[in-house]
Amino acid sequence: MAIYGTALLSGCLIAGVVAGQMLGYLVGVDKNIGGVGIAMLLLIPGSDWLQRSGRMQPPTKQGILFWSSIYIPIVVAMAASQNVLAAVKGGPIALIAGVSVVLISFILVPVISRIGQPDAESVQSESLSVKDEP
Repeated sequence: MAIYGTALLSGCLIAGVVAGQMLGYLVGVDKNIGGVGIAMLLLIPGSDWLQRSGRMQPPTKQGILFWSSIYIPIVVAMAASQNVLAAVKGGPIALIAGVSVVLISFILVPVISRIGQPDAESVQSESLSVKDEP
């Protein structure tokens, strides 16, 4: 089951690592900047395209769900290997950037969770119109 999602995931990972390496080069750092995150962002439209075109079989879907369920622990392990102490000692910008991203993420959770949800007024008016019919 898990092997079916691996081809899409590995293709996105290769593209993300290349893009992260190029981004690091453009910034002037000899490191990969956000390659795994870019890969995840590529995986979303890639799997959506496969679903819309009817090319994603149920085993492939289950494989992608498997890999996405272990993705967060992998990213946490990768982040733990970074030298956070050196980044904080290098200046307060790393700390400001990290705190800002976390705060913005917390603020956007309710906004993103409302996307695609019908508002309460339209649901109530639909339920009232259904009750009025004989």
